[in-house]
Amino acid sequence: MSRRLTAFWIAICICCSLPFAVAQEQPTFRTQSNVVLVPALVRDKAGEVVYGLRAKDFVIEDDGVAQTVHLDEAAESEPVSLVVAIQCGRRADFELPRMHGLSAMLQPVLSQPDSKIAIVAFDSEVHAVENFTGNESVITGALNSLQPGDGGAAVLDAVNYSVRMLNGVPQDRKRVLLLISETRDHGSRSAKIEDVIKAIGDSNVVVYTLAFSPSKSNVLDTLKGNNNPDLHPEQTEMHEGPDLLAPLVLAAQAMRKNTAKAIAFQSGGEFQMFDSAKGFDARMNNFSNHLHSRYLLSFQPSRPHPGLHQLTVRLKEPGGTTVLARTSYWAKESQP
Repeated sequence: MSRRLTAFWIAICICCSLPFAVAQEQPTFRTQSNVVLVPALVRDKAGEVVYGLRAKDFVIEDDGVAQTVHLDEAAESEPVSLVVAIQCGRRADFELPRMHGLSAMLQPVLSQPDSKIAIVAFDSEVHAVENFTGNESVITGALNSLQPGDGGAAVLDAVNYSVRMLNGVPQDRKRVLLLISETRDHGSRSAKIEDVIKAIGDSNVVVYTLAFSPSKSNVLDTLKGNNNPDLHPEQTEMHEGPDLLAPLVLAAQAMRKNTAKAIAFQSGGEFQMFDSAKGFDARMNNFSNHLHSRYLLSFQPSRPHPGLHQLTVRLKEPGGTTVLARTSYWAKESQP
């Protein structure tokens, strides 16, 4: 082979290798383009659930960019994995008598084939009371065994722990967290607000919160005469008349961030307060009715980037309806 021909082939090889060399020098960043699930509950002006909608009726915007919406018609029949996280610390032991109907109200969840429930209790620490099971008697026994805890209410730690549990279940299941707690966090140590935001945004967990205000319950019990130690010694929170500081406590709490409500809002779930056994049963009835009433929407991000994405979900023709859906999701950076 002549020197000129040899030089020609060497030049060709160098030119072909240049793009590869440049690519090697410049780092590449890829993001996962996985499907993002968006369970959505639609209610009319009267608060009633709206049925019969189709994918074309919804608008989903990812960071302000409209996406192609898909609707899973078979989502209603999917089994449920539910974690019930119950506060037992601080003054939650005075709320436990109001929840005596909880095990019975969970029966509709277990009636769905292959659905399972886990029980978590928390005070200043998180305690796994019962792992996922479909055995109704086991769930009832676990709930009946709950004991008053210490002076803490680590709401953020409990939510973070519960979301990790739900992330471990099969993908073809609805993942739901029922949080029963005060509105504010008291004493979380392992999880910060940022951690919980990321955990919820990185999962398909819907959070329903049934919240109580110990101060408000305290006042109402006093007005009803339920804090009379002679008549109701087992339910008495106070032993010397009404707590005159309770209204002040209520006002102070109203000025602080409502942790439980914010968590439910971010996941697209619901937040409701209760202050009596009747109120608790009514809220649980709403929870059961809405559990299988959500549209399972999804989309594949058209402009994926790592980090937190803001979601907006609405109807093309709202007509006074309200759509409850997750407000964000977290996109991970994929490995090259």
